[in-house]
Amino acid sequence: MKEALDRARSLLDFISASPTPFHAVSTACSLLSAAGFRSLKETELWELGPGDRCMVTRNDSSIIAFVVGTEPPAKGGFAMVGAHTDSPALKVKPNAELYKAGVMQLGVESYGGLLLSTWLDRDLSLAGRVLLSTGQGALRSVLVDFVRPILRIPNLAIHLDREVNTKGLVLNQQTHMAPVLGLDDERHRRSLRKMLAEQLARSGAADVSAEEIVDHDLFLHDAHKGVIGGIDDSMILAPRIDNLAMAHAALVALIESSAAGAQPHTRVVALWDNEECGSRSAQGAQGPFIRQVLDRVVEAHPDGSQQASARAMARSFLVSADMAHAVHPNYADRHEPAHAPLLGRGPVIKANANQSYASDGMSSAYFVSVCRAVGFEPQRFVMRSDLPCGSTIGPITSALTGIKTVDVGNPMLSMHSVREMAAVPDHATMIAAMGAMFDGRGGRLPGA
Repeated sequence: MKEALDRARSLLDFISASPTPFHAVSTACSLLSAAGFRSLKETELWELGPGDRCMVTRNDSSIIAFVVGTEPPAKGGFAMVGAHTDSPALKVKPNAELYKAGVMQLGVESYGGLLLSTWLDRDLSLAGRVLLSTGQGALRSVLVDFVRPILRIPNLAIHLDREVNTKGLVLNQQTHMAPVLGLDDERHRRSLRKMLAEQLARSGAADVSAEEIVDHDLFLHDAHKGVIGGIDDSMILAPRIDNLAMAHAALVALIESSAAGAQPHTRVVALWDNEECGSRSAQGAQGPFIRQVLDRVVEAHPDGSQQASARAMARSFLVSADMAHAVHPNYADRHEPAHAPLLGRGPVIKANANQSYASDGMSSAYFVSVCRAVGFEPQRFVMRSDLPCGSTIGPITSALTGIKTVDVGNPMLSMHSVREMAAVPDHATMIAAMGAMFDGRGGRLPGA
């Protein structure tokens, strides 16, 4: 249990440092740099050799890290884990300042499929990316996080809505979700850009004026850190478990695998942005980022064949890791009875007949062998036949690359809530499974 708790606490540190996708990538870069990974730039020529540990980012919000194998990818293939850096949230609009009823508010819009009601009456902060003018016709990106509670979306008192507990809470995203930032001092109103400049100065990130701030990508986030909970310390209670838990597991597994020694295959972790809104962006799984990186690694290991890239993809395997729905004890009827994952019982293989998940018999069987190599049987999830099924990066990446893919994830509750819930033991188990795949303990990659 100590190892599981240590893994869970490490995850909580990662989540706390990653209130936005931009922060998640920055935190990932720090972890990888400390483990000997060097940064590459997409605009430069890459020179790679066996054993090289590298990482490359796009848009400050997606990152791909890899350890070059001893064999050319056309012979060794790629062993890959994919996850995403984004979570459902409220994003600040470009012209955000609102003044109403004696208070200052910010205009926001929903990013992804968030549970709106869970954002009410929470102590919220603000974080993201600020774009600065350098004065030489260029832009500079800096991270900002107010950390402390500066925002709140107040509920309407029950005295003004007597039927809310019987008819339910219905929220209008335009009129009901604007957070209160503070009192409206009509004589000394400060713009959001002014507040951002002041926060950047306080944190030491940048000493700039409000006029130097050209634009921003800002998200609200829960100001309170995640905790270990439950009477027996068995629960992870935190924001953004979906999907920073899988991103963290992938990074830890890659770092520990790279320290353990060389492998013939090239090990890859891809953490994309924009999964929660469909992945259709340059930095999303539906964009060219992953294929471009894999092709460049192939080109750095020429084996005399113009078909090297296609051969490499055919020898590769992807674990698409995104959190899974555990059975809710108060709503057990929402699950397919024979495919109802439980908290604390380990990773879940997700399948769907209509390819909302990429898992099939072959890819699932390989992941089962990986799990058995570290001593457990994976759980299974299939959506009820009378409910629509969600999707993730697995089918997208598999379709773009032709790589055999399995969709997996750890079971959780309260998915897409401002604070979510997962089990402590499952995180360590997922790291072990990913590590076994990277180290080849599940047998040869399918197609290899």
